[in-house]
Amino acid sequence: MNFTRYKELLAERDVRWLLLVGMIARIPHSASGILLTLHIVLTLGKGFAAAGTAAALFTIGIAVGAPWRGRRVDIAGLRVALIPSIISEAIIWSVLPHVSYEWILPLALVGGAFSLPIFSVIRQSLGVLVHDDRMRTAYALDSIATELVFMIGPAVAAVLATTWSTVWGLTLVGWLTAGAGLFLVWMNPPTRSPAEESRQEEQDRLTAECEAAEHAVADTAAGNPQGAAGELLETVSLQSSATTVASPSRLRATFSWLNGTLLAVFLTAAGAGLVLSGTDVSVVGLLRGHGHEAELGIVFFFWCASSMVGGLVYGAMKRKVSPMLLLLAMALLTIPMGFAQDTWSLALLSNLPGFLCAPVLSSASEYVAELVDERRRGEAMGWYGSFLTAGTALGSPLTGVFIDVIGPWAGFVAIGVAGVLLVLVAMGARALKRRLTAA
Repeated sequence: MNFTRYKELLAERDVRWLLLVGMIARIPHSASGILLTLHIVLTLGKGFAAAGTAAALFTIGIAVGAPWRGRRVDIAGLRVALIPSIISEAIIWSVLPHVSYEWILPLALVGGAFSLPIFSVIRQSLGVLVHDDRMRTAYALDSIATELVFMIGPAVAAVLATTWSTVWGLTLVGWLTAGAGLFLVWMNPPTRSPAEESRQEEQDRLTAECEAAEHAVADTAAGNPQGAAGELLETVSLQSSATTVASPSRLRATFSWLNGTLLAVFLTAAGAGLVLSGTDVSVVGLLRGHGHEAELGIVFFFWCASSMVGGLVYGAMKRKVSPMLLLLAMALLTIPMGFAQDTWSLALLSNLPGFLCAPVLSSASEYVAELVDERRRGEAMGWYGSFLTAGTALGSPLTGVFIDVIGPWAGFVAIGVAGVLLVLVAMGARALKRRLTAA
């Protein structure tokens, strides 16, 4: 291990600023879920089921919008791609607290789809600024910063909701997130290396020259230059559209960057989200069953702190570890938490899987950055975020069913087994993809 990597990395101004901005920009988003839930329950007087529906729609919106937002960064550049998100964050979260529950649902869905792509932008930019083994350290630092965010954000949200106002709390979330987006536009962190930018500019120049040559040939061959050129362009456009819609090869070309290992990483991200959100619900269920809900912060402190330590250790390692192996260990170590008898035993048992939380996410991000070319990395990071979000959305209700039917301890067992099964599915998907590619 080499812990001096952290000092060297933080000495670089661009990396230091990027990590700091990413951490600050995530705080409003980490508070939005709790604030939305408490607004629906406390301010509107609805039940937790209604709040869960709104939170689920917001999560679905994020999962659907993340690849699209990442693709826009790849195509249009960071500044242009962030403008719709900045406008959406400022408007939707200012309007949402003032409307009825029926209007909150579609607004939450749209707000999720247009949410600021902080996760993918920060990790995409880190992949450009940092190379080789230092990438592992950079992603570990980002994971540690994320842990700090989720220790701060929900706590601040609870204080705002109970001592001030959920209406102004949600409005503040929108304004702060839009402000973070404007700061990112001003900062404009790189999403492509200089070499890739030069290659793209050369490709655009050659494409423009080819189009000009085609127009000149059409004008020369026809007596009516404008008409002939127009018909030719219309024909080519229609053929291109038909090919885009009808040809399976076009779809394969769109996802040409996806391979078996990358698909396995995406499934691993879903498994990580599943285990983490399921553990979250199970901890609440177990403490509530023992009548110690007020001691929830103790368990979460140990859980998050051990994740930060794990992230520091993994970032200093000289060799990368497969995220599938890390998730497998984390899922298996989650199962014994169900047999805790009190708050302190649960907190101590949470250290074991908690130690692997940040390494799982760091390793998965590192694999995505290494496996995908810079031209498509934003889209790939978007898909990675979508799988992680989908797993998070699925973990809570799945765990809740086992807690309600069997008991609090069953939540940990169920989510641990589900994580193991997802790792097996990921390994199987990688093997199948390799066989199909070879065939």
